[in-house]
Amino acid sequence: MDATQVRYLELLSQLFPTANKASAEIINLRAILNLPKGTEFFASDIHGEFDAFSHILRNGSGSIRLKIDDVFGEDITDAEKRSLATLIYYPREKMELILSQTDDEVAWFNETLPRLVAVCKRAAQKYTRSRVRRALPNDFAYLIEELMNEDDHGVDKKAYYAAIIEATISTGRALELVESLCLLIQWLAIDQLHIIGDIYDRGPAPDIIMETLIDYHDVDVQWGNHDVVWMGAALGQRGCIAHVVRNCARYGNLSILEDAYGINILPLASFAQEAYKDDPCVAFGLKGNPDLSDAERELNIKIQKAMAIIQFKVEAKLIDDNPSFGLEDRKLLDKIDPIRNTVVVDGIEYELTDTVFPTVDWNDPYALTPEEEEVMLRLEQAFINCEKLQRHMHFFLEHGSLYKIHNNNLMFHACVPLNEDGTLKEVEVFGNTYAGRALYDVMESYVRAAFFDPDPDMRKRGADLMWYMWLGQGSPLFAKSKMATFELYLIADKAARKEVKNAFYTLMDNEEVFANIFEDFGMDPHLSRIICGHVPVKVKDGEDPVKCNGRVLTIDGGFSRAYQPTTGIAGYTLISNSYGFILAAHEPLESKQAAVEKELDIHSSRRVVERVDTRTLVADTDTGAKLKSRIADLEQLLEAYHTGAIAEKA
Repeated sequence: MDATQVRYLELLSQLFPTANKASAEIINLRAILNLPKGTEFFASDIHGEFDAFSHILRNGSGSIRLKIDDVFGEDITDAEKRSLATLIYYPREKMELILSQTDDEVAWFNETLPRLVAVCKRAAQKYTRSRVRRALPNDFAYLIEELMNEDDHGVDKKAYYAAIIEATISTGRALELVESLCLLIQWLAIDQLHIIGDIYDRGPAPDIIMETLIDYHDVDVQWGNHDVVWMGAALGQRGCIAHVVRNCARYGNLSILEDAYGINILPLASFAQEAYKDDPCVAFGLKGNPDLSDAERELNIKIQKAMAIIQFKVEAKLIDDNPSFGLEDRKLLDKIDPIRNTVVVDGIEYELTDTVFPTVDWNDPYALTPEEEEVMLRLEQAFINCEKLQRHMHFFLEHGSLYKIHNNNLMFHACVPLNEDGTLKEVEVFGNTYAGRALYDVMESYVRAAFFDPDPDMRKRGADLMWYMWLGQGSPLFAKSKMATFELYLIADKAARKEVKNAFYTLMDNEEVFANIFEDFGMDPHLSRIICGHVPVKVKDGEDPVKCNGRVLTIDGGFSRAYQPTTGIAGYTLISNSYGFILAAHEPLESKQAAVEKELDIHSSRRVVERVDTRTLVADTDTGAKLKSRIADLEQLLEAYHTGAIAEKA
């Protein structure tokens, strides 16, 4: 045993100071290895749709209702099962409704509490008692543990358990106990949550989603391009800010900035109303059908156009500052002929859909007016100084990454950029070229440098690269030929608007190509799979989210209401449990109120993607590998105790 090993075992002995304690931990860990693996839950492209996402978390993508069916079978009616399920999903709201309509609250509690305990016991079957104990609320930890360990076949303690429930009711704590049991069931339904990118943009409540994730017991996030652009905005990166504000206006969601994050947009609103007061902004209608008054709609339209023009200007400077990004063809304001009302894109002249540009100096089209510069300065400071936004972005940094490898799953938001022949595409990043995993690694290092590097030049590079990751052809988060924002607004011809996807998407059923990707990430092609989102799966047109003979699962099913007409569904979630993989396709949620009052669950069709021959145990997972390593270390410590190489501590 060398000196380094001895030092390590000495440190380990501080946690397990005797042979008995070390052996007890070995016994515990070996037992855990033989439990079924926990349930992993994957979702992508949530895009601010908090109500739908929250409901699917609350119902475990339908798994909680299945547990209720397993527990009660035909013993209770379907209506009772629906009511119990709704109570578990929304305990406070459902209890308030039920208790306002019942004449005998005590009878309801006496009936409901044992049912909730029964579902808890079923949900906890695959966990150790210590793990369940960690999930218990402090106020009711002892009480719930006692109730969950009740022996259904024994009679000796029936009066004891009945007395617990009776005392809880008589002391006025039953409401809290019901809520605690419901939240525990939700916790037990999902062991680990993976978000495959794009929490932000389009939908109305990304901030509430972030707060939910911050409080979640085990979560990781693989950043999407819509997340990274908000991260850049939080640093004051002008291209990112311009997109974020414009996009909020486009979807009628300026309240995200004002109400959710306290970002003052009054200077911007005043500028837009003045600069574009006589402009009908004909090309800048809002996306979807936001619930706005006529005045609010007009303001959003004007702000959208004001920020679009500012965006084209500040992006031109970023392109000039970063020639290696290869985005020179995205500078299009100077290609406009204000006399002919046309623009030349890729050598083709197109008519403009909007010809009013009051803030553009055609002799210097990319110069910000003094008023535009003032707007940007104020927005920069507002984003940088928003404590809540900074806290949310630091959550991304602490719990997120560009990709994650876990249990033979390679998770990333969009793609690994490929050439047309399926080889890894080389992308230049500040003078050096990278491909595949190396590209992901270097880009993530620059993201973190943007927040933490002491060198201001490195911070600027990182922030500018985050803007490139939002829209660059070589970005693994975007991976299209161009971000056609200019064309979508100002050119009617669909050919000019076309964004050609990277070859990753056309080669998704080529097993040889994807085997090379797995090998580049250090994974076994025969055992591994990719889980990604980014591009909506057109289910209504017959598109299958399962690609490459099950080696690639694309799970952007349209959480965003704006994309549900494209997909034909309202989102996918993927569930990995000890039996295999299940893909759930969800129908739209009518509303939270309807879910509570009408007991309307989200209907989900479940498809088994893979069923294993024998149940997957903790021993078969990455967690199991860590536990085995821990056991090996403890066995060495135990041997050292037995030989006297390390003395036991009384």
